[in-house]
Amino acid sequence: MHPRLSIIIPAHNEEPRLPASLSKVLAFISSQPYTAEVLVVENGSQDRTAEIVTEIARHHPNLHLIQEQKAGKGLAVRRGMLAASGEYRFICDADLSMPIEQVSRFLSPDRGDFDIAIGSRECPGSVRFNEPVYRHWIGRAFNFLVRILAIPDFQDTQCGFKCFRAAAAEDLFQVQRLDGWTFDVEVLYIALQRGYRVAEVPIDWYYFPGSSIHPFRDSFSMFIDLFRIRSNWRRGLYGP
Repeated sequence: MHPRLSIIIPAHNEEPRLPASLSKVLAFISSQPYTAEVLVVENGSQDRTAEIVTEIARHHPNLHLIQEQKAGKGLAVRRGMLAASGEYRFICDADLSMPIEQVSRFLSPDRGDFDIAIGSRECPGSVRFNEPVYRHWIGRAFNFLVRILAIPDFQDTQCGFKCFRAAAAEDLFQVQRLDGWTFDVEVLYIALQRGYRVAEVPIDWYYFPGSSIHPFRDSFSMFIDLFRIRSNWRRGLYGP
């Protein structure tokens, strides 16, 4: 029998944060009335990320490790989404910048009939905590470009917490191609072009230092990816 929920955690060099985060995630799912699994996708780490997951999984049969040689968040999420078996498949950043208990907001009946629910730090009801001003404005500038070049309808495509119904996940991540940070925009662009229903979920979001994304260094490659997404669609690389 398939679990109701799969939580996919991409993990690149997450040795310092993963033990505490996994403890919270596993405690959360153990308290729920439904079945759930956790998939940690370790990719290209140079630390003990994989060993830590293996050690914890000995005591938690619903925790699974997937290893990938290459780095890239998009690649890690794609591997996890296609390996998961849950009715709902939830992307979860390893730093738990959104408290794990708020997963329930994505599964709430008042979400309505959706295919994808995306966490938002910008829609009414959301709250940001401790975020440096420069990080916030870099994010807003990138979202402005996203709305002009790819997805006009959403204020926060880059939040690391998203939930997909199984059928949507298997369809979209079979064709999603970008291995890096811009995979969020790519998969949402394909989803909207294919007519999937996307809902925004307001969340509480906490800034924690230590992210592997470099706002200035990575911004240019993410900008180029926006044009690559449109080009891929025109060339038919995402299928019919």
